[in-house]
Amino acid sequence: MRIASLVTRITQQMRRDPRTLALFFLAPLLILTLMYFIFDTKASDLKIVVTGSDETIVKALKKADFQVTAAEEFSQEKMIEKDTDGWLHVENGKMKLTLLNDEPTRAKAVQMQMMQGLQGSEKNTPSIEEKYVYGDANTKGFDTFSPMLVSFFVFFFVFLIAGIALLKERTSGTLERLLATPIKRYEIVAGYVIGYGLFALIQTIIVVLYAVNVLDIVLVGSIWLVLLTNILVALVALSLGTLLSSFATSEFQMVQFIPLVIVPQVFFTGIFPLDGMSDWLQKIGKVMPLYYASDAMNGIMYKGFTFNEVLLDLLILLAFAIVFITINIISLKKYRAL
Repeated sequence: MRIASLVTRITQQMRRDPRTLALFFLAPLLILTLMYFIFDTKASDLKIVVTGSDETIVKALKKADFQVTAAEEFSQEKMIEKDTDGWLHVENGKMKLTLLNDEPTRAKAVQMQMMQGLQGSEKNTPSIEEKYVYGDANTKGFDTFSPMLVSFFVFFFVFLIAGIALLKERTSGTLERLLATPIKRYEIVAGYVIGYGLFALIQTIIVVLYAVNVLDIVLVGSIWLVLLTNILVALVALSLGTLLSSFATSEFQMVQFIPLVIVPQVFFTGIFPLDGMSDWLQKIGKVMPLYYASDAMNGIMYKGFTFNEVLLDLLILLAFAIVFITINIISLKKYRAL
């Protein structure tokens, strides 16, 4: 009887909490659907440019399922600009293959398919000299997405801790007492952002320095630019966490935002190839902060991008933070109209 009473009470509590019910039943369907479309995508064709070659090699590479373009002149700058996987230059019977290697798995695929194609076209396939635009022959897949993990963990922990901390301020009555004073809404938001931002800054510095110096995660670009990027990431997470905390009434409800806000963004950080995704999936990714954070971090740490080359990503992250902070200020109207 006592067990039945307890079951009844729990059932009633769940029925009175539509948010928890929606998370319990709908969130798994949302994530599962997203994963279905992402894993169902097909890898885009391997693109290769051939210079100084005859038609025989071009036909052999096309037969090997390459998207081949024959050109008189080509360069590494054009490879990067046109996102070309490989550039094969043939001169005096010697072959020189330049691999973009922005995704090591695609570089390996270029090597394998090229050897198969050329072996099928010539009896004595000449040796191929290889050169890499990014990384080298020992580059692994982890080297390309480990920079993204740095930003992800900064984002995740700042989002969660800041959101729960402000939630406690509200549920304990501290925020209401503060709102009873003549203080302005923007002053409250600025105070919380700066206050928690100082700790987020320290956390960011610790995570970045640990990742680079202890875990030896690849770093080709400037560590100062890495720190700047992650400070903006922390600011976005801080402003988003405090914003969403206003829609929660308990720590449990704050945690409920993780599968809805954090998990979907993971799929668009570059851990899964973005080029092969459907256009509508790529558009979804471009409205998520971690998409731009990961793009900037991969560019800086793996490709050695400069400030100007990641400036657009940084400006978009800053815009996200400004938008979330502005909404934070507006959302305080429901507690007090100033």
